Amino acid sequence: MQVIDAHQHFWKIDRGDYFWMDDSVAAIRRDILPPDLQAIAPPLGVTATVVVQAAATVEETEFLLSLANQHSWIQGVVGWVDLTLESAPETLATLARDPHFKGIRPMLQDIEDSHWILQPVVMENLKQLAKLGLSMDALITPRHLDIVNQLANEIPELPMVIDHCAKPVIAAGNAASDDWHKGMRQLAEHPQIYCKLSGLANEYGNGWSADSLSPIAQCVLECFGAERVMWGSDWPVLELVGEYGDWLQAAKTMTQHCTEPERQALFSDTASRFYRLN
Repeated sequence: MQVIDAHQHFWKIDRGDYFWMDDSVAAIRRDILPPDLQAIAPPLGVTATVVVQAAATVEETEFLLSLANQHSWIQGVVGWVDLTLESAPETLATLARDPHFKGIRPMLQDIEDSHWILQPVVMENLKQLAKLGLSMDALITPRHLDIVNQLANEIPELPMVIDHCAKPVIAAGNAASDDWHKGMRQLAEHPQIYCKLSGLANEYGNGWSADSLSPIAQCVLECFGAERVMWGSDWPVLELVGEYGDWLQAAKTMTQHCTEPERQALFSDTASRFYRLN
C-alpha cells in the first residue's frame, strides 16, 4: 500500500526564526533536513510527503519550497503568510507560482485571541487564498472549533484540513471532551473540511498506544469518512514521545477494520486529492 505522509516538518536552526524552540523541545532542536527523513520513511513504504511550516515567516516557506525543488518526493509545501496585511494576496500569488505551494497554515493555536481569524482583513485574504485554488491547514485546539465552523459557513469555497484532530485533551489517558466530539461532528458537516490523523501521540504523551488513541481515530473516521481523513506523522515533533515507524504501525492498527479502499484513501489518496499532488 502506497503511503503519503501528509504532515511533517524540516528546519535549519541557524535560519533564526524558530522562536518556539525552547528547552522543552531540546530533543528535536537540531537541523532536520530531507536526508534525515529519507533514512526512515521510504523503508516503511512512504513514497511522498507534504512538508508543513514551523515558523511564522514567508522566508521559511521559501526555504521549504527550495527543498521541494531539490527532492521530488517532497510533493507539497504548506507555508505561512501574514493574513493581516493587505498585501497578502500578492504574496500568495507569488508563492503560488511554484507548483509545490499548496496552501498556508496560520498558527492559530499560538494566537491568544481565539477569534483572530474572523477579523475582516483576514477573512478577505482567505477568500483570495481560495480563489487561487489553495487550501488552509487549521492548527487549532478545541477552543477554536465553533470559530472554524463559522469560518466554514462564511467561506464555503475554502478547502480546510484540521491538523492533529484539533488537539483533543487526552493527556495521560483522559477522554476527549463532549465539546470536542460535538465540535468535530459539526465541522464534518462541511464537505470542504478534512481532518489529519496526526499529532495524537504527542497529545497523549509518554505511554501512548494504538489502543489508547483508537477512540479519537474512530470518532474522526466516523465523522469525516476515510475520503476526508489523511495520515500524517508530525515528525520530527513526534520524536518527543515516539518513533516514526511505531506511529505509522499504530495508525494501521487503528484502521485495520477499514476496507482496503478506505485504507488507501486514508494513507494516500485523500492527501493526494486534497493537496493536488502529482
